[in-house]
Amino acid sequence: MKLPRSLQVRLALAIGLGVALVWVITALITAATIREELNEVFDSALEETAQRILPLAVQELFDGEDDGTAQLIITLREHDEFLTYVVRDRDGRILLRSHDADIRDFPPFRETGFARTDTHILYYDAALDGDFTIAVAEPLSHRNEAARETLAALGLPLFFLLPLTLGGIWLLLRFMLGPVRGFRDEVAVRDGRDLTPVDATSLPTEIKPVAEAVNALLERLQRTLEAERSFAANAAHELRTPVAGALAQIQRLQAETAEETTRKRADDIEASLKRLNRLSEKLMQMARAEGAALRVEAPHDLVPIVRLVADDLAPDDHDNRLELDLPDRPVMSRIDPDAFAIAVRNLLENALRHGEAGAPVRVRLQEDGTMKVINAGSVVAPDELQSLTRRFTRRDRNAEGSGLGLAIVQIIADGAGGRLELRSPATGRRDGFEAVLHPAHH
Repeated sequence: MKLPRSLQVRLALAIGLGVALVWVITALITAATIREELNEVFDSALEETAQRILPLAVQELFDGEDDGTAQLIITLREHDEFLTYVVRDRDGRILLRSHDADIRDFPPFRETGFARTDTHILYYDAALDGDFTIAVAEPLSHRNEAARETLAALGLPLFFLLPLTLGGIWLLLRFMLGPVRGFRDEVAVRDGRDLTPVDATSLPTEIKPVAEAVNALLERLQRTLEAERSFAANAAHELRTPVAGALAQIQRLQAETAEETTRKRADDIEASLKRLNRLSEKLMQMARAEGAALRVEAPHDLVPIVRLVADDLAPDDHDNRLELDLPDRPVMSRIDPDAFAIAVRNLLENALRHGEAGAPVRVRLQEDGTMKVINAGSVVAPDELQSLTRRFTRRDRNAEGSGLGLAIVQIIADGAGGRLELRSPATGRRDGFEAVLHPAHH
């Protein structure tokens, strides 16, 4: 049987079963001890009864007249007679017996002491050198019933106390392991945006070394990620000046040269520099998304941000493909405005660049903060759809772009507590691509 993974459940089961096992063993030992003591008491009662009745019976027989028939002792009232007796003479003739005595249960006298049959335990005694004998019998069922009742009295409480014991152990362990669960929950929410140390002040001594090791690991990860982000941001920033200078020089060369071969080569160099410039911009956006807090204290309106980003892209959208569907009332949110603008820009650029040429791109912002960007195009396979948010992943290798746009949006959505959902075909259509940026939870 596979053990539960929870330490709390394992401890509760182990302690509960251990208590139950100890209880059962104790009950069995106690029952065996009590049975031995009861047998001693019952044996003593048999012997005491025989030694008290036999002298009285002899006296009664001497004082009375022997007419050759057995005398039957009449009871005063009906009752359960657990001890029965029979008095015989030397020849085995029955002289006296109790009212409930069955002669078949009394074998003939052989010697003084205890004897056992299949149904009874008997005690024999004799008087006047064996002229009179007595046999007192007790049913074995009486002793067995007493033993069963004793065992039941010891065992039955187990069925009621065991669930209560398990429940109490469970509650106690749950209370005692509360700090460990809190430590688990704090570690579970840590990610690349939150690598602060975990509070270990309330943890048990046995768990504190684990917490200290986790905090040391988080600190090393924090330093490593900060170094990587800083390098990416600084490298992208430092690239902008030389790339801008190179673009200016190549554009000047294009204007000054009349040779077709040189102009074509200059055009290729300009395209490469522009791609490098866009890549450095995306790297800076990614560093901004990964390294900053993506939630702000005061809510702000998202409508002007979407409109501003669309206006900024208008010079590149020569066909006026962007169709905005924005609410008339403000859409308030606590997502960082700069981060939201970066996400919107990447979604719109992705739709304009990879959507069907000339087809409109519909941008809809709902009142709950959900933003949908829909463009026409061929259907994207489900497995390919899931890979589009990976870094440097492009559906069309020959298309422009760095393969970082949707990855940046995914990072911003995760960091702000929202969710990015990609659909193809678009909702209500047989083709197209739809990106849905769900709002952050308040």
